[in-house]
Amino acid sequence: MADDSIWPAQRQLLGEFIRSQRRLAKLSLRDLAERASVSNPYLSQLERGLHDPSLRVVKAIAEALDLSADLFLAQAGLLGGPDGRGEGGPPATTEEAIGADSALTADQKLALLAVYRSYRDANRGR
Repeated sequence: MADDSIWPAQRQLLGEFIRSQRRLAKLSLRDLAERASVSNPYLSQLERGLHDPSLRVVKAIAEALDLSADLFLAQAGLLGGPDGRGEGGPPATTEEAIGADSALTADQKLALLAVYRSYRDANRGR
């Protein structure tokens, strides 16, 4: 029986988002896996969209990347409304808005997030 659900597409989006955030954080697969307390092979499979992670795993990965779990869930289209933004309201943060924008590719999101974070960090005196 063919899998007609939306889950494969959501797994792929979430996996691409995890990979882009890991690369943006300049972490190896091994480093992120260790920080999130998951195995390297499992994290690799998540990044390739081969598995549905549990909420615990999503939260652990988000925390390891110093991001909100909601951002990850919104990226996968698993929050509230059809646009992944709760009850149709605006994203809570700039990073969530970038992550939830379906008109951007994963690489474009990565580039925008890098620029945004560099400006934010510069303003914090880092």
